[in-house]
Amino acid sequence: MRSYRTSQWVWRACWLVAGLLAVGFLAVFFAAPAIHLIVKGFIDEEGHPTLAVMAQTFQSSRTWRIIRFTLGQASLGTLLCLVLGLFGAHLLYRVSWPGRTLVRALVLVPFVLPTVVVGVAFRTLLASNGRLGFLGLDGSWQAITAALVFFNYSVVVRTVGSTWAQLDPRRADAARALGAGPLRVWRTVTLPALAPAIASAASVVFLFCASAFGIVQVLGGTQYSTLETEIYLQTVEFLDLPTASSLAIVQLLVVALCLYLSGCA
Repeated sequence: MRSYRTSQWVWRACWLVAGLLAVGFLAVFFAAPAIHLIVKGFIDEEGHPTLAVMAQTFQSSRTWRIIRFTLGQASLGTLLCLVLGLFGAHLLYRVSWPGRTLVRALVLVPFVLPTVVVGVAFRTLLASNGRLGFLGLDGSWQAITAALVFFNYSVVVRTVGSTWAQLDPRRADAARALGAGPLRVWRTVTLPALAPAIASAASVVFLFCASAFGIVQVLGGTQYSTLETEIYLQTVEFLDLPTASSLAIVQLLVVALCLYLSGCA
């Protein structure tokens, strides 16, 4: 009995140490840098607390243009991913055909590629001497959106498709037996069942699009900037840490909102 109690205390001590190490790691490498970043946006060059830096940042028309572009391209990219991804999920998870498993694996390949590689690939295709150069999309926002859709398409296909494959087909069959057409079955039976998966996929894709760096940096250059690339520019090129911190606070709010919506879904 005594040895059993001793082993119980040892296991509890081990779990306590592991928990303290995890909390300490998060405090040192996540909480402390995040807090320092936020505080930096409310401190002037002399180290005094102020709202002037934040106010000056958001009085700039460039800041609002960057915010609009970030949210706009993320929304458009998410919408296109959902539209195309729903068709892909149905084809890859609800329809049986030879080679389906292989295509499922191939669809996931773009998502595991480095974003810079995806950006360079699109830049090569859309350059004036590239195979798609005749489209005239090199350096355009359309190229950025297309690359983001290419990169995040598999998120919708995998998330929605996995849920779709597990749906009980008897509910849809019952609706058809009662006279419902294909569109009505989709709207009243299938779509409500897929809604949580669709919402979860949409929030994750929006987060990835809004925080994209490599793709925007390669394809957008200096003409198109998002919050992510502008934070990098202000930090590395201009050494303006207060402005970068102000923009980072906005990005943190966007990320927190996406994570919250993803959790609710």
